[in-house]
Amino acid sequence: MLSPKKMKHRKSQKGRIKGHAQKGADLKFGDFGIMSTENGRITARQIEAARIAMTRHIKRGGQIWIKVFPHFPVSKKPAEVRMGGGKGSVDRYEARVRAGRIMYEMKGVDKETATQALALAASKLPLKTKLIIRGLDPWA
Repeated sequence: MLSPKKMKHRKSQKGRIKGHAQKGADLKFGDFGIMSTENGRITARQIEAARIAMTRHIKRGGQIWIKVFPHFPVSKKPAEVRMGGGKGSVDRYEARVRAGRIMYEMKGVDKETATQALALAASKLPLKTKLIIRGLDPWA
């Protein structure tokens, strides 16, 4: 499972995710990718589940790049605990994703296999996504 090695602050506030992606909105390495079309948060488990689904479908052929990382800690209090008593302990780590962010990239497989593999990965994610192919306009 992905998690940060070092953090400046152990716990963080929830905050809001606004706007469109400025960084990571273009294909850099691969020929195919999954782009988020809405803002949201993705847990480390969901990132890993999507990665496993892709690699199994392409039978470990080609290359895959994960372009999101779960930096943000999410705290949770145990079940049936009364109000007060401070903030709960860190439960998991999540990645904050803005609309337009490319989350996964793939290279070295044919278009049909890549499309199916990325569709499988997208089904594991809680956000609406779009398939991106190098050379085609993603917003067309």
